[in-house]
Amino acid sequence: MVLRPPASALKFDLVTKCATTKARAATLHLPHGPVQLPMFMPVATQASLKGLTPKQLEDTSCRLCLNNTYHLGLKPGQQTLDAIGGAHKLQSWPHNILTDSGGFQMVSLLKLAQVTEEGVRFLSPHDGTPMLLTPEHSISLQNSIGSDIIMQLDDVIATTSPDHARIKEAMHRSIRWLDRCIAAHRNPSTQNLFCIIQGGLDLDLRAECTQQMVARDTPGIAIGGLSGGEAKDLYCKVVHTCTSLLPDLKPRYVMGVGYPEDILVSVALGADMFDCVWPTRTARFGNAITGTGTFNLRHAAYANDFRPVEEGCNCTCCRPESEGGLGITRAYIHHVAAKETAGAHLLSMHNVHHLLDLMRGAREAIVEQRYPAFLVDYFHGMYAGDKERYPGWAVDALRGVGVDLLAD
Repeated sequence: MVLRPPASALKFDLVTKCATTKARAATLHLPHGPVQLPMFMPVATQASLKGLTPKQLEDTSCRLCLNNTYHLGLKPGQQTLDAIGGAHKLQSWPHNILTDSGGFQMVSLLKLAQVTEEGVRFLSPHDGTPMLLTPEHSISLQNSIGSDIIMQLDDVIATTSPDHARIKEAMHRSIRWLDRCIAAHRNPSTQNLFCIIQGGLDLDLRAECTQQMVARDTPGIAIGGLSGGEAKDLYCKVVHTCTSLLPDLKPRYVMGVGYPEDILVSVALGADMFDCVWPTRTARFGNAITGTGTFNLRHAAYANDFRPVEEGCNCTCCRPESEGGLGITRAYIHHVAAKETAGAHLLSMHNVHHLLDLMRGAREAIVEQRYPAFLVDYFHGMYAGDKERYPGWAVDALRGVGVDLLAD
């Protein structure tokens, strides 16, 4: 018997579709306010976005960020979350939260984990204590966290694994675990459970899993198990295959994707939501994300560069003081990036804003039926018009949805 969740706390308004590609613009109404799709979610793994206060994150225009169930379940723990009334109050965040179920940690912490039908047995990275994460416990933790979107516990296998039998087993187990998550979910009127499509790089397994997940009618649908080092052309085929089988009136979330080119191509392939730690992680190494590439401001070439981090950027870091910003220069970032945490904080502010602003631009282009031109302009700016440098996987994927980046 297929278990279907009760009525959700989510409303999905499809605004328009691109007439050429599979890109969509939509509004996702959640308990803590609307968010515009397509969109990027900054990752505040432990209820904290590294380098930004909640107010600074809010100032980037973020209205949906990601917390991690696995980490919050370990610290501060479910008892503390219940006592304070959830993660919104814990981190003083008035907007929406999505929680990853902890399934990805099966890959990243595999040496500490053992997967059975019951759940995932692992050793606490804090003190080595044996622990068990089941679908029921993952949902219970997420109910305590109070996130607006919660994810099923899935069996995650690296896409680069050569063990096809194990990938198939993980796909079928993820379906069974979804049924257990649906049955365990206590708060469907305030929290939206998303399923996760698995199946590695096998398009037949992905199609089978998609069909099974769609039948369970969860409020939203995620494509999981990607961004694990697979070839980008294979990644695109998986996304294209899955989105072609998904219903129009539900949000589509590709998990763990954060590079601008990957996101924009995935939007063209029909995906709506993305997340990644990359914008803040790369900031800690002195890297600034811009529309013409990623630059390491620790390099000596920026020691006397008194321009903003990115010309024309409206983030708090780049905006001049006369317009209410900080007026930070590349030279200042260069000065503090190697020795002071302030450099990472300022670059995190800029990088998160940059990706959110990129998604705003993509949405506007979709609404105005100019997304193909938006893609052409983006790649032209990123690679200074040198078409020989365009990544072949992006050229091929976009050609498959009607956009020729190499056309004159």
